[in-house]
Amino acid sequence: MDTSSSCAKKPNPVEKANVLAKLTYTYMFPIFKRAFRHGLTEDDLFQPLDEHKSSLLGERLEKIWKAEYRKHKNQGLYKALYKLFAINFLLLGLIRLVNEIVLVVVMPMSIANLVTYFETGQTQISETEAYVYAAVIAFCRLGDALMTHGTMMGLTHVAMKMRVACSSLIYRKILRVNKTALVDTTIGQLVNLLSNDVSKFDQSFVLANFAWIAPIQAAVGTYLLYREIGVSAFFGMALLLSFIPVQAWFGKKCSSFRLKIALTTDKRVRLMNEVISGIQVIKMYCWEKPFGQLISLVRRQEMKGIRSRGFILGLMYCFEIFITRVSIFVSVLGFILLEKYITAKTMFTVTAIYAVLRPIITTVFSLAVTSIAEVNVSVKRIQKFLALDEQEDDVKPVINGSPKTITDKPRVSLEDVTARWSHEPLEPTLENITLDISSNQLVAVIGSVGSGKSSLLNVILKELPTESGDVTISGEISYSSQEPWLFSASVRQNILFGDSYDEERYKQVVKLCALDADFKLLPFGDRTLVGEKGKALSGGQKARINLARCIYKKADIYLLDDPLSAVDATVGRHLYEKCIKEFLRDKICILVTHQLQYLHNAEKIIVMEDGKIEMQGSYVELKTSGLDFTKLLSQFHTEEEIKEEEKVRSLEHSIDDGGCEDDPLLEKEFMERGSIKTSHYLSYFKCGGGLCNAVLMLLVFVGAQVVASASDYYVAYWVNSEQDFKDKVLIENETFPRETFLYTYAGITLAVLVFGIAHGLYFMLFFAIASSTLHRLTFTKIIKATMRFFNNNPSGRILNRFSRDLGNIDEYIPEIMYDVVAVALDLFGAMILSAIVDLWLCLPSVVLLLIFYFFRKFYIETSRSVKRLEGITRSSIYGHMSASMSGLSTIRAFSAQRILIKEFDDYQDRHSGAFFIFLASNRCFGMWLDVACAIFIATTVFILLYFNKNLYGGDIGLVVTQFAGIAGGLQWGMRQWSELENQMVSVERLLEYTKVETEPERSASVQTPKHWPEDGQIEFCDVSLKYNPQEPFVLKNLNFVVNPKEKIGIVGRTGAGKSSIITALFQLYPLEGKILIDRVDTTKLPLDEVRSKISIIPQEPVLFSGPLRKNLDPFDEYNDDVLWDALEQVEMKEDVSELPDGLQSHVAEGGSNFSVGQRQLVCLARALIRNNKILVMDEATANVDPYTDTLIQNTIREKFADCTVLTIAHRLHTVMDSDRILVMNAGRVEEFDHPYVLLNKRGFLYNLVQTTGKVTALNLENIARQSYVKKEKTG
Repeated sequence: MDTSSSCAKKPNPVEKANVLAKLTYTYMFPIFKRAFRHGLTEDDLFQPLDEHKSSLLGERLEKIWKAEYRKHKNQGLYKALYKLFAINFLLLGLIRLVNEIVLVVVMPMSIANLVTYFETGQTQISETEAYVYAAVIAFCRLGDALMTHGTMMGLTHVAMKMRVACSSLIYRKILRVNKTALVDTTIGQLVNLLSNDVSKFDQSFVLANFAWIAPIQAAVGTYLLYREIGVSAFFGMALLLSFIPVQAWFGKKCSSFRLKIALTTDKRVRLMNEVISGIQVIKMYCWEKPFGQLISLVRRQEMKGIRSRGFILGLMYCFEIFITRVSIFVSVLGFILLEKYITAKTMFTVTAIYAVLRPIITTVFSLAVTSIAEVNVSVKRIQKFLALDEQEDDVKPVINGSPKTITDKPRVSLEDVTARWSHEPLEPTLENITLDISSNQLVAVIGSVGSGKSSLLNVILKELPTESGDVTISGEISYSSQEPWLFSASVRQNILFGDSYDEERYKQVVKLCALDADFKLLPFGDRTLVGEKGKALSGGQKARINLARCIYKKADIYLLDDPLSAVDATVGRHLYEKCIKEFLRDKICILVTHQLQYLHNAEKIIVMEDGKIEMQGSYVELKTSGLDFTKLLSQFHTEEEIKEEEKVRSLEHSIDDGGCEDDPLLEKEFMERGSIKTSHYLSYFKCGGGLCNAVLMLLVFVGAQVVASASDYYVAYWVNSEQDFKDKVLIENETFPRETFLYTYAGITLAVLVFGIAHGLYFMLFFAIASSTLHRLTFTKIIKATMRFFNNNPSGRILNRFSRDLGNIDEYIPEIMYDVVAVALDLFGAMILSAIVDLWLCLPSVVLLLIFYFFRKFYIETSRSVKRLEGITRSSIYGHMSASMSGLSTIRAFSAQRILIKEFDDYQDRHSGAFFIFLASNRCFGMWLDVACAIFIATTVFILLYFNKNLYGGDIGLVVTQFAGIAGGLQWGMRQWSELENQMVSVERLLEYTKVETEPERSASVQTPKHWPEDGQIEFCDVSLKYNPQEPFVLKNLNFVVNPKEKIGIVGRTGAGKSSIITALFQLYPLEGKILIDRVDTTKLPLDEVRSKISIIPQEPVLFSGPLRKNLDPFDEYNDDVLWDALEQVEMKEDVSELPDGLQSHVAEGGSNFSVGQRQLVCLARALIRNNKILVMDEATANVDPYTDTLIQNTIREKFADCTVLTIAHRLHTVMDSDRILVMNAGRVEEFDHPYVLLNKRGFLYNLVQTTGKVTALNLENIARQSYVKKEKTG
């Protein structure tokens, strides 16, 4: 469908790379070169490797998961992932184990022998052997670099494949899941599953092998220590290993907090999705404050979990700086207490072994435990979603494109069917439904709001599961939903919906659906992009494209859910006569409608009430049956039948006057270039409590490093003193002050402990505050942003910032920042210690830093561009998923699952192309940094051997252990530094939203009366409005006055500017001129004060998840009696009272557990509750039955008799009895007077009325005349 989703065509360079190129990542050099010179764009992305393709991975995992789920239920996904990925995962783990064992054995032995060479009087190690051991140390580092990065690249491949496979599996499940099971599942939850949960594989799973490698390595290390210092080894190792259960407990707590965070994140993202989707209504209702408070409350709950998790991580970070040093102290203490003499060789053998074990035991093992725990939480959440009920295959209807035998005759048969949307003990949605349609005929389904009309179609579609009864469907089905569903592609792609292009049929369908004229108006005809959810089109255009898609499909059964509501009378009659009655004459056509004038043409009529079929039969049969149908028809046959026939509904959306007036075509997502600006870092740090707080945090970090380096240096100083004491000729009774050294060492070790705890906790607290503040600043700006911002940015793009990007800021960036600062201070500590030993050692250190700097500068251009591309390609995945959820019934009715799955897989493949470059560049950078480190260590050791033969063994041991210990950490720190810049893109993207254009925050420069407005007078003075500064005005110098209590109808053709008047009244876009309400200039008042004084009933009803009461009264300003009274007036009291929790009953996301008509009634109730002096109605009764329509109109006339009412006339009968009608044409006022006066002038309104037909026009004239006479009599 969307051609933009096709993945890149460039072949992946790794496919043709030889073994050496793969091992050294030289195939990445051309990419680095291009990125450094020109940057990277989406055109530079590669095709994914075959093993990374979403379709392949999704199909494999789905097949295995289905088999395992039948056997193991709750363990099904674990088993499936194990079967698919365990072999590669464990094999890479074994390779890594061998590498770690060799490292822990060879490295300390080589360092020990090198230190022995420098001891005075030793004869064990020759100079040649010393050079050999120096070379072994260098080659150990080089071999470790190749092995580590090779295995890690393999593990990242496995983790990436797990993420892609699980994402594909989740999307496939979305397309199959039972609608009842989705009642409690929101788009926000699914976005969280596809962002934060599956990303845990990438972020965490690569370290999981160390959960079993670390204990083995610890056992080997303990044995080596025992050989060196005897039983004293067990003292230090016991302390070191005692932290393993502590870390396991910490991991468990992290898992618990992660689950709580995930649940609250789901809730926050769901709320954000609703806010973004309903932002126009929120602004017009002036509900920004309650929704802001609601999201802030959920965010505080989320931050509570994030802070708790950060506290645990802070303690785990403390272990890294103090646990090995304390363990060394305990081992040395035990060795000395056993009255043994400690040598430099012994001390630095112990230190070297602990140095190798330290990152594994204190950091990697804890991260592995934590990662397994967090992945476990994510897998459980994914498994829970995958376990939701699906549509039953054995009763699934034969849909478009499915095979059908020649003997099958189209048939729809329901026998005693009972069904419900919810598992709660409520009244069934449908009860004892029996009908049989076995011949080609037109079947009309009518009934009041909430009677079960749409639910009947959903049973036929198998969207609504049955509790009892039999459903038999034979034939291919095509479906037109009540709410038009369009996806972000061209008009033609929306009509074809993946079907092949048949030019003759396509042109015929376009003509039948009255779209040919629209195509001439659209900028690129039927190739015009419709935007997300069809934003570029009017309401009528969306409805007709939705119908065209249904008609284009060659099917046997057509289900049409009220397709005529959004079109005018002429188009409606054309659609009915040419499209439904004639084109589908030899098909089964089930038409849900409120338009009774078409009933006499139907072969069968089904009357629904309270989920039951009250009666069914032909028009004549029902009329002569003596049942309530006669009463129904008699009530509406004279007035309502004509009323429904004279619908003159504009072809526009409630706010967008015509397809081109608002220019809501999506802007391409903005991507920064170059390095992350220093101002972004400063802004981020300011969010943590200010720059002073950031400096204080850094000082605590420096303090921790100072005492840690002091501890290392003091060990060398101690053993050197021991050697001095042994070598000198001593006075007879003089003894070595070992106790003094021991107490000093103990004091330094205690300081390491205190500073270690302080720096870890302070650090995590600082960044928790920063994350909370950044979200608050960003959300505050977003909810105050202009409507143009929301029109130009799809919801998936905005949600990406508040899901994945914010998730990175909450949990990932602080961890990376810690690594960067810790490694940097480790490096400077080692450099200072080496300079104390020999100042010349600063030279290779400076050279290494310069090499690292230039490596990073070369690498970061690639990494940064790719990370930005990765974020952009990821947004498409979320947007596609969100759109699919909205059109689930249509997708399944058209059997378009394969098409949508392919498109989703294409989006994932595009993302994989970007992500692979990111992974490969990351590994290439790290590997070559480690090579540089190996060369640096070799250089340092050879300098010591050649120029410093008179150094103490302790000094040599200090320098070598310091640099050997941080060698692996150096490349990690550099990669984390680069990764920090990549992840800071998330901060950049959120900070970008803190600078979006917001609505003006005006202070009240005009004093308003206490009860303003009291009269409801409205005056437009030279008002002009445009939606885009570069576009022409859509309202042009409007001047008119609406008197107090007047009922004004606003009419005009498509694009005339009717809805733009409402836009101007609510000041949703900047305008020129003045709008006075009760002689007060509203353009000088705060927007919330203006909007809160105007009630609106929008064309498209919007409900938000949460209690029904909050949907009616979010500020809790009114008591329950007022709310019940409003519900009673809109005929909803009985329905709500039957719900288990009454006003506190839960409204599902988007109000999906209410019918469209019921949602509109709730919106009417809102207006009644607010009781403002000005009411704006935008076709408020479009989706209700004629009986309810009459009641609502009467209620409005009664309850708003003393109010000014503006009605946008999509149906002329609703405004022909108005006090005056405002006729708009091309953004100007064409006519403005009483409708009867305007008709006598035979002007624009007269011509508009005449297009409805002779009978309808006469009736409209009668309504206008009666209204005029009545008005004259009453004065």
